[in-house]
Amino acid sequence: MSLPEQAPELVAPPVPAAQDPDDARRGVVAALLAYSMWGFLPILFRLLDGVGSVLIVAERTVWSMVLLALIIAFTGGFGESRALLSDRRRMRVVALSALLLGGNWLLYVYAVESGQVLEASFGYFINPLVNIAIGMIFLGERQNMLQTISIGIAVVAILIQALALGSIPYIALGLAFTFGFYGLIRKTAQAGPTTGLFAETLVVSPIALGYIGYSIATAGIGVHADPATMALLVFTGPMTAIPLLLFAYGVRRLRMTTIGMFQYISPTLQFLVAILLFGEELNGTRLLSFALIWLSLVVFSWDSFRRHRHAALAVEGASA
Repeated sequence: MSLPEQAPELVAPPVPAAQDPDDARRGVVAALLAYSMWGFLPILFRLLDGVGSVLIVAERTVWSMVLLALIIAFTGGFGESRALLSDRRRMRVVALSALLLGGNWLLYVYAVESGQVLEASFGYFINPLVNIAIGMIFLGERQNMLQTISIGIAVVAILIQALALGSIPYIALGLAFTFGFYGLIRKTAQAGPTTGLFAETLVVSPIALGYIGYSIATAGIGVHADPATMALLVFTGPMTAIPLLLFAYGVRRLRMTTIGMFQYISPTLQFLVAILLFGEELNGTRLLSFALIWLSLVVFSWDSFRRHRHAALAVEGASA
């Protein structure tokens, strides 16, 4: 959610039936802000056009780490961070998730710089369905008929997208699968959103700082001499960390059905930005592929809503 341009922390405690409505409203506002920030992120990266995707990701990593360190210091979370950093087994998992996250960021920035935001948004539209497939293959999860139908529709949409592009949509599939596996691995890391992301950025920061130093040594100070560009590069840190923290706040106060519907806000905004602001072409074949993805997501969301409601009625019946 690049996430991240979307957050992988999709496991949350159930919301109590007697939850404070004001608390729920604050959760809605936080989630809407998070997904909206992710949706407009391509504009920031387009403003950095010419900097280079690798350098942008390197700067984003460093400034995200700095901001997260300040947040952890302010909230007194260094104890949890030290416990994570001193646990070799958990840090091996964090290192793997960090590589996937970095790859996702790099691919997303490249998509924006190369004028392929439409394909990037397509990747995040299919991401929920990729998560289902990963759950089936690696976690042994079974799907019902409607879920299977939604996956089948998505596969057809991907094939149509490939025909529209004249090749396999590598960017869309790369974004969906790197983020899908990132979410899978993060579930085993046993780390909170802030602590986990701080550890991930800390792991790859030496590589990021090394690349920044190499860039300055070989090409000169370059973009770092321009105050406006430097301000935008620093801004990539808050634009990475703040949506994740807002999401973490919202996901603990909302039903997962609600969060599941909100997750389509970001790719929808990216889709609109690509068409209305960046002028990317949306031909008939490509529009058909998006229409099928939207149909797939409607089927998937309806099934999630239906199952959630049946479960809630069963709980009410058992407690009556």
